[in-house]
Amino acid sequence: MSSTRLYDTIGATYTTTRRTEPRIAARIWAALGDARTVLNVGAGTGSYEPADRHVLAVEPSALMRSQRLPDAAPCLVGSAESLPFDDQSFDAAMAISTIHHWQDPIVGLREMRRVARSVVVFTHDTTDTGWHRRFWLTRDYLPEVADLLVRRPSLTELACAIGARLEPVPIPWDCADGFLEAYWRRPEAYLDENVRRGLSIWARVGPDIEQRVVRGLRADLASGQWAERNRDLADLDTAELGLHLLIA
Repeated sequence: MSSTRLYDTIGATYTTTRRTEPRIAARIWAALGDARTVLNVGAGTGSYEPADRHVLAVEPSALMRSQRLPDAAPCLVGSAESLPFDDQSFDAAMAISTIHHWQDPIVGLREMRRVARSVVVFTHDTTDTGWHRRFWLTRDYLPEVADLLVRRPSLTELACAIGARLEPVPIPWDCADGFLEAYWRRPEAYLDENVRRGLSIWARVGPDIEQRVVRGLRADLASGQWAERNRDLADLDTAELGLHLLIA
């Protein structure tokens, strides 16, 4: 499924479930440094776009573009792999929770590097130890996620492609942005249909697997097995779940 079709499938709840998380936003905006002109690639509904800079957005999905607020940055139709701008057109380019949907993340990142003097990307580590085995949802309930990572570039390969440094981003337990790992200490959230509709993973694995995960998680919550298995999470305010900034 292409990224455009995917977001046209899952994007209807984005304005309610995928909001800017202020603590992550602070990290992203700090990484932008003194950039005054910013290109937001794979911009979605406009989360994390800094209000105090001149932002231009690029987004392929019509559904996502339709949910941008009237005062959001102007948004063009386009994809990361072929950005319609001259070299060094922007002070910075940013991409937030999107590159795992690109057809060719390496090409997209190099395009961002071409059109901007600096690049800031928020993404996850898709290696087995960095994501699949670290996060209880994928480890205990959704092993199929490993199949989705086959032939995808590693975080190190992504960083090397644009000469980026890596900065881990701990996820607060009450994260406002409902990406996949956001509810690591609030497992009941994954039983909520509206929450799940804002997560691309379910469109990728299909409804049968989704309902199997929901049934298994519901049973483990009711029996106390989830709490026992994940008792080390109860007192944590943040968790390292493989989320990183790539800064170049």
